Amino acid sequence: MKFTLQAQDKLSQARAGVMETAHGKIETPIFMPVGTAGTVKAVHQHELVNDIQAQIILGNTYHLYLRPGLDVLQKAGGLHKFNGWDKPILTDSGGYQVYSLTEVRKIREEGVTFRSHVDGSKHLFTPENVMDTQRVIGADIIMAFDECTPYPCDYNYARRSLDMTHRWLKRCCDRFDSTKPLYGYDQTLFPIVQGSVYKDLRAKSAEVIASFEREGNAIGGLSVGEPAEEMYAMTEVVTAILPKEKPRYLMGVGTPINILENIALGIDMFDCVMPTRNARNGMLFTRNGIINIKNEKWKADFSPIEAESDLMMDQFYTKAYLRHLIRSQEILGAQIASLHNLHFYLWLVKQAREKIIDGTFYEWKEKMVKVLGQRL
Repeated sequence: MKFTLQAQDKLSQARAGVMETAHGKIETPIFMPVGTAGTVKAVHQHELVNDIQAQIILGNTYHLYLRPGLDVLQKAGGLHKFNGWDKPILTDSGGYQVYSLTEVRKIREEGVTFRSHVDGSKHLFTPENVMDTQRVIGADIIMAFDECTPYPCDYNYARRSLDMTHRWLKRCCDRFDSTKPLYGYDQTLFPIVQGSVYKDLRAKSAEVIASFEREGNAIGGLSVGEPAEEMYAMTEVVTAILPKEKPRYLMGVGTPINILENIALGIDMFDCVMPTRNARNGMLFTRNGIINIKNEKWKADFSPIEAESDLMMDQFYTKAYLRHLIRSQEILGAQIASLHNLHFYLWLVKQAREKIIDGTFYEWKEKMVKVLGQRL
């Protein structure tokens, strides 16, 4: 993987770049639609390409390991062949999913023992077999296996967890470097900075992660319940240490405002389930603020979903019709709303990139942050 910086904002740490992978280029800053089980919920692959203009999607090791399983994925020739997506893919290692299984998992030095949420069967994830699993999945960018600390957690727990994550990273790198890709193209391993909301631990972790000299780096353990101000403070500590010539990925973030503020702090890559999850519940993100389409005020509003949008469905369908679909729990409602929100997120990062390149990012960001939080 190759990363080239193209522009740097003068009033913030925001930057624009290009990542080159075996499955194509990615212009940063970028948002990655989440396709946990090999599919972005309610969205066809051709819509991802043509309507949303997604450049990379995310899959999840834990879910793909359980279903459809590694045997099916390897027989298919990897996830790209299995789901028909021929652009870049990133896979999370499953660390966050295992973290969320609090009642049915046990963490120890060897790895994490957990019970499947599907059938209750028992499994073990180690740094080594998670690398092997992601080799089988075949993503262009794969994540190290880490422990995502809960929020809140005390300092001593965060420190012990951090040290184990670093030991696991060494094992991940050793396994990754001693194995080869299965499908004839290169893969890239990103380490993950942890440390909860403790600045000294975040700084220590960023230094350790940078010392591994991988091709890109990630920041995990944020957007797990801490206040946004804590997130920004931790991101600022970490981006000051991680090498500037390599891409930085902030995992699981976030709202449109979160994304803009973190772009300003030097983050290049984002993912979050929010655009599709909130869409299915009737929340629409727009250039003018947030719409709860289930509200009575939209019942007889026959204006387009978003007049300023260039997405065909935003022009073709009305707010009143989308409200009817969502309140009736029709599948088409989830599809339209998901397309809308994903299109908005990709529009937002594309705009941010253009503003960074033309030198007007900071002023534009300040104006957008004031607008995007409004409830319409």
